[in-house]
Amino acid sequence: MPDANENVVRRFVDEVINRGDYAAIPELVHPDYVYRSPDQELRGHAALEALFTDYRNGLPDLDTSIDDLVVAGDTVVISVTMSGTHTGDLMGIPPTGESIAVRGMVQSRLEGGRIIEEWEILDMLGLFQQLGVVSLPS
Repeated sequence: MPDANENVVRRFVDEVINRGDYAAIPELVHPDYVYRSPDQELRGHAALEALFTDYRNGLPDLDTSIDDLVVAGDTVVISVTMSGTHTGDLMGIPPTGESIAVRGMVQSRLEGGRIIEEWEILDMLGLFQQLGVVSLPS
């Protein structure tokens, strides 16, 4: 039987990230939410919605699949593959028309049945290589 915290994270990926249903955020995400990645920290529902709006503007067909999931108490860790087609501005990069697939991991801590804190690591170098804005020396 799936854990309640697992269900919240799975719903978040499906409803908020994949479908862009931001009305689900208050039910799934704590009001004191904090998002952290190597290059930024965001707080609250509005900042979270803005983050995914930016991604969906650049990758309108954004799809995030959960490749692996581990639950330990109030923490859920997922390994993900984020894919889509770059047809809009993404992080200041004009549309390239390239299809991308980027791997990452997200550690979510839940409180009271809602996500309160997340740490995300995405393969940004791989993303930039796929978009043709960075290349490695041969």
